[in-house]
Amino acid sequence: MNRAARRAAESQRKRGGQPGHAKSSRPLQPPDEVKSCVPQTCAKCGSALRGADPDPNRHQVTEIPPIKARVVEYELHALRCRRCGHTTRAELDGDVPRGAFGPRLQSLVATLTGCYRISRRNVRDMMESVFGTPMSLGATSNIERSVSTIVEPYHAQALAFVRKSKVAHPDETGWTENDKSAWMWTSVTAKATVFVIRPSRASEVAKEILGENFRGTNVSDRYSGYAWIDDRQRQSCWAHLIRDFRKIAESGGAAQTIGECLESHAHRLFTYGHRVRDGTLTRAGFQRQVRRIRPSIHRLLEAGTLCDSRRAASLCRGILDARETLWTFVTTNGVEPTNNAAERALRTAVIWRKPSYGTQSERGSRFVERMLTRGANLRNHGRSLFDFLTEAVSAALRGGPAPALFG
Repeated sequence: MNRAARRAAESQRKRGGQPGHAKSSRPLQPPDEVKSCVPQTCAKCGSALRGADPDPNRHQVTEIPPIKARVVEYELHALRCRRCGHTTRAELDGDVPRGAFGPRLQSLVATLTGCYRISRRNVRDMMESVFGTPMSLGATSNIERSVSTIVEPYHAQALAFVRKSKVAHPDETGWTENDKSAWMWTSVTAKATVFVIRPSRASEVAKEILGENFRGTNVSDRYSGYAWIDDRQRQSCWAHLIRDFRKIAESGGAAQTIGECLESHAHRLFTYGHRVRDGTLTRAGFQRQVRRIRPSIHRLLEAGTLCDSRRAASLCRGILDARETLWTFVTTNGVEPTNNAAERALRTAVIWRKPSYGTQSERGSRFVERMLTRGANLRNHGRSLFDFLTEAVSAALRGGPAPALFG
């Protein structure tokens, strides 16, 4: 039974809205047209009705008008000089695309393939069936290449913000590039989120993303690729620790008791943390509670290293080796005890990977990582990816200033 099914079986609640939940209804929009529906006769006796209702019921219907792409043709005339005989042909203005598609159409294609994960083939079909615009698969690929080049500086900007951040949440997941194993990396900070695809999971990639002279606090699992960062600048993810405690408990024997006790202590820590957030416990009080729990956790881990279960003993040794990274969140403000922020960010990449099986080229990987980076940062600031791309592509055509990614 998978996790979702197990949770459903354990829950006694029915699916859907629960009794007493706040009602959610669609807000009324400013109408483009108002049609008054006035009764002419009484529904009971048939008498003629007169007058007006000062407060009629409002029923709105939202519809999309027929869509057809607008085609502008530029006629480049050539005229021959009567004096010298030279023929001069008119040239396109600087803000006119040299290709067949304008900024909004290019941005729409890039948004559909790069944000909504629609395949190029389906986008091509949509362009023709919805917008009446024939487009080849090669054209969609060329648009991706053009937009990717335009947004590359924003990717570098996000990377620079990550390297200067006080707290970074990095993580990585498997990827495929050109049918070869690769890795999708991310790092989430308060200011920016960045994604990169690399063929390796080595520590060199972590250094590339965070910067070799990273001075902030790194919140991650205990993966050795981050071991180059000083333990005083690291926070091990307690969500991963709880999973390890469960594995220890599942080893049976003496390890079961140790694992269950470790789980219990971990849940107590989270309970105290939640109380700090809702204001029922001060941070100083939280730190006092941690000082009481911390020695017990260390003693349990040391006892676990002596278990007959090799798996449990190995897990306990590994956690003890990283003991200095377990408690940074207690003493450093702004540091979370889990790496949930990075795991949430990676879900978008995982969902992308499932139907597409990764990317087929290095160029495709650059497009994906740049679009994921753009989408994550714009979403965090409540901005539209489509509008941003339209501004960026238009600015590139005009040679004018590019829109700012970060306010």
